[in-house]
Amino acid sequence: MSKSTTQEQLASHPEWLNDWLTRIKALKNLPSLFGMVWAAAPLVVLSSLVCRLLAALVPLAILTVTRLIIDSIYRLTSNHSPLPGAFWWMVSLEFALASLAMITSRLIDFCDSRLADKFTCYVNVRIMEHAASLDLVSYEDPRFYDKLERARVQGTDRIGMIQATGRLVQEFITTVSLAASIFIFSPWILFTLILCTLPTFLNETHFAFLGYALNSQQTASRREMEYFRVLGGSKESAKELRLFGLGSFLVDRYRALSHEVHEQTFALARRRLIIGLLFALLGTIGYYGSYAFAIHETVIGVLSLGTLTLLAGAIAGANSNMQAVLGTFSSIAGQALFLTDLLEFFSVKPKVFSKPDAMLVPRPIRRGFEFKNVSFSYPGSSKLILDNINFSLETGERIALVGKNGQGKTTIVKLLTRLYEPTSGQILLDGVDIREYNLQDLWKEIGVIFQDFMRYELPCSENIAMGRIEERKNSSRIRAAAHKSLADEVIRGLPHRYDQRLGCRFEGGVDLSGGEWQKIALARAYLRDSQLLILDEPTASLDARSEHEVFERFSELTEGKMALLISHRLSTVRMADRILVLENGKIAEQGPHEQLIKIGGGYAKMFELQAASYR
Repeated sequence: MSKSTTQEQLASHPEWLNDWLTRIKALKNLPSLFGMVWAAAPLVVLSSLVCRLLAALVPLAILTVTRLIIDSIYRLTSNHSPLPGAFWWMVSLEFALASLAMITSRLIDFCDSRLADKFTCYVNVRIMEHAASLDLVSYEDPRFYDKLERARVQGTDRIGMIQATGRLVQEFITTVSLAASIFIFSPWILFTLILCTLPTFLNETHFAFLGYALNSQQTASRREMEYFRVLGGSKESAKELRLFGLGSFLVDRYRALSHEVHEQTFALARRRLIIGLLFALLGTIGYYGSYAFAIHETVIGVLSLGTLTLLAGAIAGANSNMQAVLGTFSSIAGQALFLTDLLEFFSVKPKVFSKPDAMLVPRPIRRGFEFKNVSFSYPGSSKLILDNINFSLETGERIALVGKNGQGKTTIVKLLTRLYEPTSGQILLDGVDIREYNLQDLWKEIGVIFQDFMRYELPCSENIAMGRIEERKNSSRIRAAAHKSLADEVIRGLPHRYDQRLGCRFEGGVDLSGGEWQKIALARAYLRDSQLLILDEPTASLDARSEHEVFERFSELTEGKMALLISHRLSTVRMADRILVLENGKIAEQGPHEQLIKIGGGYAKMFELQAASYR
């Protein structure tokens, strides 16, 4: 059968059948979830299952013992028959069973709480690890952000589903045991209970599916709400919010989105409540009808008083557990749909990765890097950011990239560091395509500081250690890197020096100016001590004096290394051995500073414009 034929048949099904087919298909997600649960806490899972098995069988055991006790008492009072010899042992057994029910209930709660903590940690770690393994292409796709957001939410929200699965096992065993006892005395009672309970199950399952569909529909709106919420209360936006009077605008946008989401959710909840009440009433009629039938059979002498007690308890227990089983299964089937989001996130694979037999980067690098007919356009766009670029970066050479915004300077850095793959062409390292090298090993030999570097709200020493995290305990290397970047001058003025937490998110933190943060970030590049050093606008937040000091040291520290520098301040790129001028995705000019000035082209004009502003 062809795929198109299958789709046509599916489309011809009624909507309710398509919903059910979707739910049943979603159940295939459960083994993956259970695998994660077992991996998170195997001993806790095993303990929980044992406790639930005991708890499931206790109700029937108590009812059976109660029946024997009541029948013994009835025979004593009506026929003056002596109590059986084991009578008080039966009373003691009922007490013991009641105690066991209480103990197992508390143990189940304990196991559920423990499992929730273990699973939350496990799944969040997996999400973080997987997110860290994906490339930049993924993070530039809004659909990926929706998947990531849903994965984060579903990862923690599925704790309820795990606990529901444990309850389902317990409720199912209890239902089967109680139903068997009812069937022995009256198959019709059991049939009536099932007939009156089934509609409730179908109704709950239907609304679970509608809830999933609505949740997926609201993902983008909820992300936008979160964005406005953060804007309305973040340090970064606080100044403009007040000076430009944006507070009420953001509040109104958030309120409008919140109202829309609330109304949609409320409308579905209202429908579920009204229809659910009608079906619940039908279940109640089935229960009391069965109970009345058992009383009638006792009155006419078919059943004993003890058997009535057992049946009354079994009918009540079977009715509630049957509804619970169907309701829990409906909930699990509905929540299995949400698992699709989590598993789809884990199925996203990076497009930039190491080959199984990848080579190690040469140490030392002998010839350097070469861009060979490299072109690049961002995914989903046909516009070429780089158009047939050719240049080399030899060992010991310092190259500067200059040009207007959007000409591809940072894109060259991202391609060189293999955060992206070229759309066409090759990037060679010692004559070998960099795709042949181990990706992690390549990154170890590159130190890079982007203009939008991270400001980690951690102690100073750990902030610098982010450049080479395995050196976080090596205080001498961290201090040496801080000295080279001039960050030590900043750190000496802090209350706790290298132990001082930076930023204002946490208590005791101290925030820095943009220039001071930049010196911390530069220290990371120096700590890395790599064969290639890349600085993308490294002095954007520094004053002229600090900029001059940084580049004096930069010139010394890059001696014998490859260095790539991006800067809009042309006075800072004069030290480069070669300057590449980018224009419209191509290299318009290249050469040393003096040579480009003599040519009198675009670089010379840009330099003259900047120099004139200082006269």
